[in-house]
Amino acid sequence: MDEAIVLYPSPNVGHLVSMIEFAKLIHARRASLYIHILIISTPHGGRITASYIANVTASIPLLHFHYLPTITLPSKTTPTLHETLTCEEMIRLSNPHVHQTLLSISKTQTINALIMDFFCFASLPVAIQLNIPGYFFFTSGAGILAIFLRLPTLHQNSTKSFKDLNSFLHVPGLPPLLSSDLPLPLIDRYDKSHGYFLDMATCFQKSAGIIVNTFELLEPRAFKAISDGLCIPSSTTPPVHCIGPLIATKSTSDGAKDQCLTWLDSQPSQSVIFLCFGSLGLFSTEQLREIAIGLERSGQRFLWVVGNPPSNNQSLAISAQPDPDLNSLLPDGFLDRTKDRGRVAKSWAPQVAVLNHNSVSGFVTHCGWNSVLEAVCAGVPMVAWPLYAEQRFNRVMMVEEMKIALPMQETENGFVTALEVERRVNELMQSESGNFARKRTIAMKNEAKAALSEGGSSRVVLSRLVESWKHYS
Repeated sequence: MDEAIVLYPSPNVGHLVSMIEFAKLIHARRASLYIHILIISTPHGGRITASYIANVTASIPLLHFHYLPTITLPSKTTPTLHETLTCEEMIRLSNPHVHQTLLSISKTQTINALIMDFFCFASLPVAIQLNIPGYFFFTSGAGILAIFLRLPTLHQNSTKSFKDLNSFLHVPGLPPLLSSDLPLPLIDRYDKSHGYFLDMATCFQKSAGIIVNTFELLEPRAFKAISDGLCIPSSTTPPVHCIGPLIATKSTSDGAKDQCLTWLDSQPSQSVIFLCFGSLGLFSTEQLREIAIGLERSGQRFLWVVGNPPSNNQSLAISAQPDPDLNSLLPDGFLDRTKDRGRVAKSWAPQVAVLNHNSVSGFVTHCGWNSVLEAVCAGVPMVAWPLYAEQRFNRVMMVEEMKIALPMQETENGFVTALEVERRVNELMQSESGNFARKRTIAMKNEAKAALSEGGSSRVVLSRLVESWKHYS
């Protein structure tokens, strides 16, 4: 009987891309293995995702996508600030469909592993029931994994919520952390999302292994602490496999792509700072204007991706957004005054291609893990401006541990002034501290390339992992 593995990404586009890139690596190591990917339908997958999946399907014949039936959430369910509970509900209600799909596949193929995005942890019992080894695919770094693994211990050692602690948290392998740098769902122990992540941490311990999208030399202290079992003192830590960096190497063809890259072609080498904040992050009109003023005052060449401001008190783009009206959002005359040294793209740009362009020398980012890895692989230093999820923690790691970024400083209400934008952009592009971050990032670029080369750490780990799945057939 043919052999197969099943991958189960969460609905988030960034998580889906990482999982598919992982599928490509598996196929390259063992081309005879059938790879099935389960897709949860969402209202904001978008044109880019559909095109991306079509391109992958055409290039890998043994890759099969299974679109699970659409889940209708109870009417009382509303999007939350961090969307974790909505995502959890969709995944939990999809379990019968996951079970049925696995049974259908197993009629003609032996399933050697079910590899779930860590947000799909509620499906681990399905794998256990069917006697299929269940792995978790962790799309963030080893640092935040260390926090999640340590969470039950931190929870037991205090009766206070993290938001009420007036001290640093100490997690093995990490620099001291302020509670405000933890992901928002973790800081209130009485919030349902806190319990959600506690359940996730417990499921991690029951898995056959955790596959992490990072490489050892990017986060050596965190990886060693996890591997040595220091993050889970009361239980056995499952095997942790660092197989990254996994990034999408190609963008879909689009007019915006041609315009952005054509404009970059006309700019001097290493002269442009790129500002892009992911597919979900939103800025108010006031914040967009402050960014514009800061960029204009900095005098730097820039490529800036601008999306529409939030509506209905949203902080995340939970649905498709129309292209912004730049003239109404940005200061009067801004586009005309900066046209010789700046370009504003509407809603989207081909980020990987932009970061790898010779004209680009800096990146202002929301600190999403995919974006961090893309910048590392391009050797582009960053200004870290976190917006949601684990991004505040990522900033701590990028600035203090990896030393590949400078921090954007917010006011108490989370606002960033034009003066701060101007200062940080100039610091990254012109100062000694910016040059140090640039040298560090280039060094990590070389380490990332080595990790993915034959005999490199990530390549060796992946080969051993793929080989181990044969033992279950």
